[in-house]
Amino acid sequence: MKTNAARILDNLSIQYTLREYDVDPDDLSAETVAKKIGFPLEQVFKTLVARGDKQGVCLAVIPGDMQLDLKSLAKLSGNRSVETVALKEVQPLTGYIRGGVTALACKKDYPVFADENMYLFEEISISAGVRGIQILIGPEDYIMATKATVGSICRQMD
Repeated sequence: MKTNAARILDNLSIQYTLREYDVDPDDLSAETVAKKIGFPLEQVFKTLVARGDKQGVCLAVIPGDMQLDLKSLAKLSGNRSVETVALKEVQPLTGYIRGGVTALACKKDYPVFADENMYLFEEISISAGVRGIQILIGPEDYIMATKATVGSICRQMD
């Protein structure tokens, strides 16, 4: 099944692979996705929706085994402070539901900030825009496709 995110990559002539998995609606965690697609957790990247006090909505793409560092994201995105948006705002802002958010083919072209740990891998996994399908892609290609700004925006889980 081709998603809008995959179509964008096709239009950019970017190589990727789609990997499907069975969805458990009660467990949409990155850990579960990683197990189901056979990837280490740190190689499965999750996309979080945040809002800065100056620049507005942005997307943060971080490894599944880390948590977003709000201060670092604020600094990188040109904000004084940043908060993740409430779950009820995610779909109206992005067009995607929890467990299927991706920086590719969002409702609007939000600024994307990717954690530098992405460069540790030849291939990363990101959501294809629906639950149950991941895109496996090279980090450089992903950064180019999303026009992401790369920096240190995550920290170890508490």
